[in-house]
Amino acid sequence: MPAKPALAPAAPAPEVVHVRTGRVACDGVGGALGHPRVWLEMGEATFVECPYCDRRFVLAAEAGEGPENERLAPGVYEGPHGH
Repeated sequence: MPAKPALAPAAPAPEVVHVRTGRVACDGVGGALGHPRVWLEMGEATFVECPYCDRRFVLAAEAGEGPENERLAPGVYEGPHGH
């Protein structure tokens, strides 16, 4: 039996954030309207999406130049300790 088609086409991510490491955390950047901070791992992939807000974190081509900061990517915390 063939697989059933999706009810809705895949929508693009609401926001794409370019990061320099494969481990990031997201808190939704909404203050009281945000969500709990979750750590996300890309593994072998070049992107990961937040299960709460659907933000897509994409590994930048110039990865390895240092940690993100609030000015470059607000609400994104990278590496083992964030910033």
